[in-house]
Amino acid sequence: MSKPTIDYLWQDRRRRLGMPLSFTRYALSEDRLFLETGLLSTRSEEILLYRVRDISLKISLFQRIFGVGTIVIQSSDKSMPTLELKNIKRPRNVKEIIHSAVEEMKIARRMRVGEIMGGYDDHDHDHDDYDDYDDDYHY
Repeated sequence: MSKPTIDYLWQDRRRRLGMPLSFTRYALSEDRLFLETGLLSTRSEEILLYRVRDISLKISLFQRIFGVGTIVIQSSDKSMPTLELKNIKRPRNVKEIIHSAVEEMKIARRMRVGEIMGGYDDHDHDHDDYDDYDDDYHY
């Protein structure tokens, strides 16, 4: 049985002096952000994109010299509330790629919830008082 393949929108490694000389790998798919560390013993983590709450960018003078930067992802993920994509190439472009993927996933997820719930999301509406909609019906 073959292992399912993931189509990545972006991949990179943590860089040292601008070179990908690290065993820390980052990847972005249409619905998840991945972190894998280690050489002999590896550890993998992932964050579902709809759980991303904030994306920020840090570029120190040293990083600017080598053309890299750090993207900081804040999420509502319990196992990894903060993920730093350290010393990656073209950090501004990558931040925009991640931002677009997060927004697309949040929109797609709301659509699915709306379809399941009959066209609206129960969390967005207050259903305790229907008197405002029609005076003849009181629930």
